Amino acid sequence: MNAPLTAGQLARTLAVEFGARAAVHDREGSFPHRNFTELQQAGLLSLAASRHLGGQGASLAQLGEVVGAVAQGCPATALVLTMQYMQHRAMGRAGSPWPEALARQLVQESVREVSLINALRVEPELGSPARGGLPATVARRAGEGAGAGWRITGHKIYSTGAPILRWYVVWARTDEEAPRTGAFLVRAGAPGIRIDPTWDHLGLRASGSHDVHFDSVPVPASHALELRLPQDWARGDSAVQAEMVVLLGRLYTGVARAAREWLLDFLRTRTPASLGAPLATLPRVQETVGTLEGLLLTNERLLRGLAADVDAGVPVSSVDSGLIKSTVTHNAVHAVEVALSLTSNHGLARRNPLERHLRDVLCGRIHTPQDDSVHVAAGKAALG
Repeated sequence: MNAPLTAGQLARTLAVEFGARAAVHDREGSFPHRNFTELQQAGLLSLAASRHLGGQGASLAQLGEVVGAVAQGCPATALVLTMQYMQHRAMGRAGSPWPEALARQLVQESVREVSLINALRVEPELGSPARGGLPATVARRAGEGAGAGWRITGHKIYSTGAPILRWYVVWARTDEEAPRTGAFLVRAGAPGIRIDPTWDHLGLRASGSHDVHFDSVPVPASHALELRLPQDWARGDSAVQAEMVVLLGRLYTGVARAAREWLLDFLRTRTPASLGAPLATLPRVQETVGTLEGLLLTNERLLRGLAADVDAGVPVSSVDSGLIKSTVTHNAVHAVEVALSLTSNHGLARRNPLERHLRDVLCGRIHTPQDDSVHVAAGKAALG
């Protein structure tokens, strides 16, 4: 009897079909709904949630393997999946503000059907909340008393997965005399929500990262997950950052691996008449491919080590994980650039996937923590 496939093996199998559809979604800027139906049917949407909530309790290393495999086929799908995994892990973390019954409801929805969740934090004026500042999105009490609900009004941008999300975790401030900030769980499709299809990006064009508008959207009192005075929020959680670095690092390294696979096939089969042999036989080409291999090996070792530390409960400083994020991202970008250097016009032709891989991998630089923050923090730590 054959053993059941692991999550990573399932993801690699699905990624083949995702990859076959990725060019069309990229060209059209269309959302890959079918990919998520297949991920749900394979049991991969609830992989990150803790077992006591009804999920599978996968390790960070296992989640990274899945995200990296999916990214080789469709990185936009992998990005939405990453956000699902981050939210599901947060629900089961010790000290989580999530009411257990509510968290279990959302996890079990994703077991039964396509149900996804993401945090909506970025705003036109605020930019990334990681840089500080109060959100313009406002939560107002919908009645009197402690049990009164809220009404949310505001505008969020870069809302990854907007066409498919079932739930939003909306970062907002209250309209109290001393405003508190925090997260509100909002059901997609509730009255007063409008999705504006603004996403027309260079890379990850299929991620559906549109604008979402909220106009006095009703939210039950129990869906205010955590509210604090702005000064009472810690400046980031190093464990959460390390998790995100592993998953996003795997994602963009997966894009670079897809570029590598196409490149190797191209070099083995491309035989210029002037050479009379495949490009792969040239020492200069072999040396350059060796450079690419070194970049990917470095990423593999860094991400595997970071995931192992997180899974073992070893504390990882935000400085360390930030430096790993910066290094891995730059290596992934450089790996695709190296592949392009060996392909001339072929690599830039839209009939081939390499130019798409370049556009997608460049998006890795945008994610928090960004290079300037990473290097300032590391420099301050070194200098005391």
